[in-house]
Amino acid sequence: MSELTGVLAVYKPAGYTSHDVVAKARRILGMKRIGHTGTLDPQVTGVLPLCLGRATRVVEYIQELPKEYVATLRLGLSSDTEDMTGTITESVDEVHVTEAEVLEVLNSFKGVISQVPPMYSAVKVDGKRLYELAREGKTVERKSREVEIYEIEMTDMVWNGNYPDITFRVLCSKGTYIRTLCVDIGRALGLPGVMVELTRTMSAGISASHCLTLEQIAEHKEAGTLEQHLIAADEAISHLPRHSVIDEKKKAAMQGQRLSIRYVAPEVKQSGDFRLYDLQGEFLGIYKLEESGAIAPVKVFAQG
Repeated sequence: MSELTGVLAVYKPAGYTSHDVVAKARRILGMKRIGHTGTLDPQVTGVLPLCLGRATRVVEYIQELPKEYVATLRLGLSSDTEDMTGTITESVDEVHVTEAEVLEVLNSFKGVISQVPPMYSAVKVDGKRLYELAREGKTVERKSREVEIYEIEMTDMVWNGNYPDITFRVLCSKGTYIRTLCVDIGRALGLPGVMVELTRTMSAGISASHCLTLEQIAEHKEAGTLEQHLIAADEAISHLPRHSVIDEKKKAAMQGQRLSIRYVAPEVKQSGDFRLYDLQGEFLGIYKLEESGAIAPVKVFAQG
């Protein structure tokens, strides 16, 4: 039996790390070559696309795509982990904030923003992950980095005793820490803030409705119906432009040779990676336009 190839959209349950999900999938599917496309903290649920077999070669392209989350922020408290799994480090007796004030602040976060990665994160500083240092009780200086918030909107505001819980949907770029966003929103309102709950509702264009639970994956594997739930590797990177090569040069393309631009249609006019197909629609691989004007292979998928 040939190895499964494609993108499998998993709905990650709470209590699992992303690596746990990969390990579980490996056991269910009986295969080693599986990669995930963006880490989720253990308590976070939601969309986690897994790349199977040869599709692991598109992980880096999927990781670059926007992600959507639904988060709940509690104003009036803060913790050392920026979420409720940590130790509460600050609290206020009363919170006075209006819905209009919250909406105004949320809107102010649209666009490119600067974030300082939380101490409890996988970012490496001098070869060591921040969460390892945090567990040793150390705090180190972290460089801020730019991320982009494409959309942000409040979906609910309810009072939990003295503290308001703000639920919002956010569409953002790779590398955005939603925990840190919650803290920063609180700070902009002059209040401590902590993330109470987080769900990833979309990753790389894959929504929660397209996901299978680990239990459903096991059932489909047993029934022999899992393959029909896989997203083809080239479909998962459909944000890359599509071009076709003439039949006479298909073999050369499959062998990873450089090609003249005149063999490819439509004309490749800009630099950057693109998907290359034959005239019958078979996906051959990912290519790029070189400065010389030649088409060069980045990753060849077709097997001749």
